[in-house]
Amino acid sequence: MQNQSLGKNLIYQRKLKGYSQADLSAKTEVTVRTIQRIEKGDVNPHLQTIKLLASALDIEVDDLLHLDNPKEEAIQKKWLLLLHSTPLLGFVLPFCNVLFPLFLWIHKREDNPIYDKHGVQIVNFQITAMMLYVLSFIALLTIEKWGFFLFISIIPLCLIVILANIIYAVKSYKCYYPLAIPFLRFKGRKSAATILLLLLLIIFSNCSPQKRNTIVRLDGTTITTDSLTSKIKQLVKDAKVQGMAVAVFNNHQPVYQNVFGYKDFQKKTVLTDSTNIYGASLSKAVFSVLVMKLVEDGVIDLDTPLESYLPKKIYEYEPQTRWHDNYSDLKTDSLYHKITARMCLAHTTGFANWRFYESDRKLRVNHMPGSKYSYSGEGFVYLQVVLEKLTGKGLEALAQELVFKPLRMENSSYQWLPRFEQDFAYGHRKDGEPYQKDTDNEPRAGSTLETTSGDYVKFLTAVLTEELLSEASYNEIFSPQIRIHSAAHFGPNSTTTTTKYEGINLSCGLGWIYLDTPYGKAVSKGGHGDGFQHYSILFPESGKGILIMTNSDNGESIYKALLEVGIADIYTPWEWANYTPYSVNPNN
Repeated sequence: MQNQSLGKNLIYQRKLKGYSQADLSAKTEVTVRTIQRIEKGDVNPHLQTIKLLASALDIEVDDLLHLDNPKEEAIQKKWLLLLHSTPLLGFVLPFCNVLFPLFLWIHKREDNPIYDKHGVQIVNFQITAMMLYVLSFIALLTIEKWGFFLFISIIPLCLIVILANIIYAVKSYKCYYPLAIPFLRFKGRKSAATILLLLLLIIFSNCSPQKRNTIVRLDGTTITTDSLTSKIKQLVKDAKVQGMAVAVFNNHQPVYQNVFGYKDFQKKTVLTDSTNIYGASLSKAVFSVLVMKLVEDGVIDLDTPLESYLPKKIYEYEPQTRWHDNYSDLKTDSLYHKITARMCLAHTTGFANWRFYESDRKLRVNHMPGSKYSYSGEGFVYLQVVLEKLTGKGLEALAQELVFKPLRMENSSYQWLPRFEQDFAYGHRKDGEPYQKDTDNEPRAGSTLETTSGDYVKFLTAVLTEELLSEASYNEIFSPQIRIHSAAHFGPNSTTTTTKYEGINLSCGLGWIYLDTPYGKAVSKGGHGDGFQHYSILFPESGKGILIMTNSDNGESIYKALLEVGIADIYTPWEWANYTPYSVNPNN
């Protein structure tokens, strides 16, 4: 029996190494005839002969002497073929690239050591491949260009390794799986290894790309991206919104971006995330960051009267534009010299929203600067003009230098550019008729931003992750500067006071509206122009938020429903902002 076991072991180990009897003889001083007799069990060789054979085979002596397992079967190619080929099922069924070879390994590892050894290497490689796939998916989302190439290279590389090992194993009973992490070891057969593998599978299933299709809302509930898309499509259809772009943020990063409808409803040309969209008052949010950058650089102070930065009175300068830097009306005004940068950004200058809203169309300060909230684009332009004269640079140059280029907002500008002609959105009336596109605006800090949904997502991401500015500067921007007591933002009720919004501490920050919520502070900025209606709200402490951009006068009518379903935002004061839902709007 001992001779037969030794002979079987020698045959097994020799074939495992791929040696013929002549090859083994050439590596030792043992003749081919002696090797043949040992393998037949005809002789009981000397220990020195066994040592020579073991050394040539690169194994321990015990591997030849000590094995007499009646259950061990001869090597069968069908099992090797199954072990090495079942991972191909993983290209069709998730995790089967690991589960099927794992089950085969558990079933066959006791029958022959070669099944054990090959099975362990296969499973280790497939787990490693899953890890690489997850990492490559993360790279796809976070690393431009190279992340894409890494992602698309993983699957073909794994396929090549699998096919090569199928051929290699069947022909020579060998296999080679590069870069495999040794989660399992073929010499240890404890159940702990299997348990570890199952735990890893659970972890990977939780980290799989499917999770990235889920949005976590403010209250901890979730919604799938498919469900959100379906809901938005229904809202867009029911409220007759011609075009819309939506982005949702989780963990300070965008996790959902989609575009719906048309940039030209009449021609049915599709809106995309690279289509130029008039930003309206979203301009002010960008300008607030620009100003705080200049504050950090010591160019300007928030609380120093702006007049003191100029060598002469603002009304003494020759206008360089058609109207917005003409301050001749202030020659007889006794209050404007008190205005500071903080007052401009917090809408407390006392200026009307625009001078042409005054009955005589003249610019004036209507109340003591700093005393109360009164929304004013003129205040932003006044600060812009002072900065332009102070720095010697125009608004567009400052924005490109301090915001757009650092954030790679390559399709954003405070003025219309000829290249925007190739892909821009028309604003639409409620009935779908387009407004004429306004392309001759001079750069104004409060209103003329031209951008894309993709670019503005970059800007909001930078705000959430505190790029460009220090934490202290963002805290300043997002701190309440003045309480808001008006019953509405615009319209007749904007002059009526109310205590309705005391509970959320409705206030104005520096360029952003501020409110308190159970999830920390929230800051919002909207935009409203002919045919363009936008809204964004961020919750900096939770890293959540949403951006809505529309090229339709019906856009604001779906904000309440979209905010609630998208991020469970029930805190936006939609009545104050005049975002009347379409379902109760008699005009829809």
